[in-house]
Amino acid sequence: QLQLVESGGGLVQAGGSLRLSCAASGSTDGIGWFRQAPGKAREGVSCIRSSDGDTYYNLSVKGRFTISRDNAKNTVYLQMNSLKPEDTAVYYCQAVRLMTSGSGCYSTRDTWGQGTQVTVSS
Repeated sequence: QLQLVESGGGLVQAGGSLRLSCAASGSTDGIGWFRQAPGKAREGVSCIRSSDGDTYYNLSVKGRFTISRDNAKNTVYLQMNSLKPEDTAVYYCQAVRLMTSGSGCYSTRDTWGQGTQVTVSS
């Protein structure tokens, strides 16, 4: 059974950077990062396909966030630069499948981990 463990959140000032890590115990079509801010719905942030490294980015983070993978460590990273207060949320990694149109990705599991808190102060 696939297990995913998120880490790397924290408190940072606006304009700062953080790197999130998602360690996977098994294989999946792809790994994605989602986030949920208080009072808001969970949204997809970025995803990467395991087979070819194809990626997806939410427009709100494009150019600031970079998703990458280390296949040897079975870990996916989300490098977050130029952070804004509106990036404040709990971030979750999840098993995903990328849409062939490149327009997004979707979770392939119903269970979610505890996530990791990212707080960006103004």
